Amino acid sequence: MLDRFKDFWQGVVLLPVVRLFIRLGISPDAVTLVGTLGVVAGALIFFPIGELLIGVLVITAFVFSDLVDGKMARELGRKSRFGAFWDSTLDRIGDGAVFGGLALYFARPEHGDSYLYLCLTLYCLVMGSVTSYARARAESLGMDAKGGIAERADRLVAILVMTGFAGIFDADILIYLTLWVLAFANTYTVAFRVLKVRRQALALDAADAAAASGPADDGNPETAS
Repeated sequence: MLDRFKDFWQGVVLLPVVRLFIRLGISPDAVTLVGTLGVVAGALIFFPIGELLIGVLVITAFVFSDLVDGKMARELGRKSRFGAFWDSTLDRIGDGAVFGGLALYFARPEHGDSYLYLCLTLYCLVMGSVTSYARARAESLGMDAKGGIAERADRLVAILVMTGFAGIFDADILIYLTLWVLAFANTYTVAFRVLKVRRQALALDAADAAAASGPADDGNPETAS
């Protein structure tokens, strides 16, 4: 859903930054790494001590690197397989840090010591990773696993926005509600993708079986034994 705003941010707001980095000789892969380190630091330093708003602001500042590196690669005319792998791998680290930081927040006695929401946060972390893995694995097998209601950008924006508001208004219930919504959305998306891939896999397996058995039953008596 949020992908539709990429062209605006990359083509208008962040374009001067992109061109500055290119003039300075900074590589897109370096921008990806620095952005991920910033996200990890913001989540794991500020969330556990209860500084939710500061953590969100730091994370948000570095999350924009995910738009900058892609635009830099296009401006430079580069299409790097390693760059795509690097970006996806570091995205998983950043997402893990965000939800891991919230899990540590809920584990602290001064923040309610909520075992339920600690577990729910970890569930969202795991299922978010499975959502992305299911699509990547399906595509590596030549199948399509797109779809569902919990794309990465939507998950990240939802949890960051509501965590920021929770920090402003001292209302953890906003995080609670968001985690329940994300838990449902992630579960639905994983199930949707598994079933979608299963249908494709059954069709492909049936086609392979038919192709394998076809030559042995071609109606030629000379091939019969």
